[in-house]
Amino acid sequence: MNKNSTLGFLLIAAILVIWGIWMSPSKEEIAKQKHTQDSLAMVQQVQDSVNKIKAAAEQKNYPQSNAGQSTNNNTAVQQKTAQPTGVFSSSATGKEQYYTLQTDLAIFKISKKGGFISSVELKKYKTWDQKPLYLFDSTTSNFGISFFSDNQLVKTSNLYFEPVLSDSSQNNFSVSGNKTLTFRMRLYARPKNERGSDPSYIEYDYTFKGDNYMLGFKINLHNMQGIIPANMNSIDLKWYADMLQEEKNVDRFSGSTVYYKYYKESVDNLNKNKDEKKEITTKLRWVSFKQRFFSSTLIADNYFNDGVLNVHKEKQDEAGMKNYLKTMSADLTLPFNVLDPKPIDLRFYFGPNKFYTLKSYGLKLERQIPIGWGFFLLAWINEYIIIPVFDWLGGFGWNYGIVILVLTVLLKLVLFPIASKTYKSSAKMRVLKPEVDAINAKYPKKEDSMKKQQAVMDLYRKAGANPASGCVPMLLQMPILFAMFEFFPSAIQLRQQPFLWAHDLSTYDSILHLPWNIPMYGDHVSLFTLLMTVSTVMYTYLNNQMMGSQTQGMPGMKTMMYIMPIMFMGIFNDYASGLSYYYFLANIITFIQMYIFQKTVNEEKLLKQIEMNKKKPKKKSAFQKRLEEAAKQSKR
Repeated sequence: MNKNSTLGFLLIAAILVIWGIWMSPSKEEIAKQKHTQDSLAMVQQVQDSVNKIKAAAEQKNYPQSNAGQSTNNNTAVQQKTAQPTGVFSSSATGKEQYYTLQTDLAIFKISKKGGFISSVELKKYKTWDQKPLYLFDSTTSNFGISFFSDNQLVKTSNLYFEPVLSDSSQNNFSVSGNKTLTFRMRLYARPKNERGSDPSYIEYDYTFKGDNYMLGFKINLHNMQGIIPANMNSIDLKWYADMLQEEKNVDRFSGSTVYYKYYKESVDNLNKNKDEKKEITTKLRWVSFKQRFFSSTLIADNYFNDGVLNVHKEKQDEAGMKNYLKTMSADLTLPFNVLDPKPIDLRFYFGPNKFYTLKSYGLKLERQIPIGWGFFLLAWINEYIIIPVFDWLGGFGWNYGIVILVLTVLLKLVLFPIASKTYKSSAKMRVLKPEVDAINAKYPKKEDSMKKQQAVMDLYRKAGANPASGCVPMLLQMPILFAMFEFFPSAIQLRQQPFLWAHDLSTYDSILHLPWNIPMYGDHVSLFTLLMTVSTVMYTYLNNQMMGSQTQGMPGMKTMMYIMPIMFMGIFNDYASGLSYYYFLANIITFIQMYIFQKTVNEEKLLKQIEMNKKKPKKKSAFQKRLEEAAKQSKR
């Protein structure tokens, strides 16, 4: 075996070893898991103590009626418990009103009740059925902070804010370009006639930018001494939303879930395919309600102390919405000192999951887009090769079916030398097949298998052929194939882009709807997937013909090579049609390359070259020497 063969096998072994080491948990991760478990136990103890204190406070302030008390007394107690009292009682009731703020990219509506953004409509996008695209609306979301005041829990989401306006009749605002617009909502602690010259209030300060999906958000707690206890060092923030389904189908590979970033650390996410609730006991930088192509993200300019994150799927009739997707929520704590009341600086991102748009903010928001982050090589290929080239080609205004075609041709041109080397190696093996067959006939017995192997390897060595020379080129091509598998389903550029019979390259193309659902396949027929499967089977057949003697003696492997395309047909039938189209194009271009190779590689000349190589003196490799030594030992 020559140096190229040894290199090929060493690369395979190295990949397997590195994969095993990479997948095993590090000492730091094991220690972190143990620390998390210990912290959760401590938090539970503290929470139990807090619950006891709250129960005692409620018992003190809202005594339960005895059995002998009148019905009127019972009603009075219920009213006192249901409605907030104290300094915020004047804000417990009010008239619902919405204020519309429009930028170049989105339309926001802010509600007086809760003072928060009740709906977000993205202007440049539509749902799969061409309706206005709302990330969430007033019936599906809730946001607010909470704290204890006079032993009573105050929730701002249930109270009515007042806008800070010069014209009280105005309720529509707009901003464009690089300009900014500030909009404030205040929750006053006392009625208007009791506020005085320096009122106490909670203020939500919004800063909208005309050409940016990111908006500023500050929470100001002004003059709250005596209302918020001095010993409180944090306030609670709860954000809840029923996410709406914007796409035709729910992609099972790039599903929606809650993403979050640890403070100065990595990005993680909850389970994409099932319900999960997770308690985070360390600092967080941001939390995001991520859908396939869009996300709603809350960012702390400083940090969140900790939080409880949750994603779950309600029943359809409970949600009451036909386009309901998932429910996501985040219970977070914000550091705050009432004696030193600095503004709590936050930001929101409501927009598309475009890779370079998210990356431009420098917060690792782009890590929400699945491009192969689990394996660095896939992520590098996508980030530094595929995405830049894809965006560059898309900038010409071509149909994205043409963009995928050009991208495939460019990739095949780059890989052409590797493909050429693989074909020439296969051609050598075909030319040598008669001689290999003769060696097999010479050593038919099993006990002569070592002699047969030694004779075959000696033939390859003299002929200058390498049976493993196709291994390294294939290893070099595999990362690109896997990178494409990650990229296409998450590429928002393909969203609602038609091509030929496909109405949307980001979802499946259906040419026939079936009257029943076939397990592992679906209830429709994707033509691009069928074309991909047929072309893959054809390529497998031609490749087996090319490999010649290399596939002899491996009937199980040959059968598996035909079964795999059929298995993938079931997976890809419900997948992004753009990916099936890409693999189909890759197979077609491969057929063209094979035709070119057949016309340019003269096997008669190749045989003459091999005969000349046999006459040249060959230096035995270390592996060949060990193989011969093993053969000698077996004779003793």
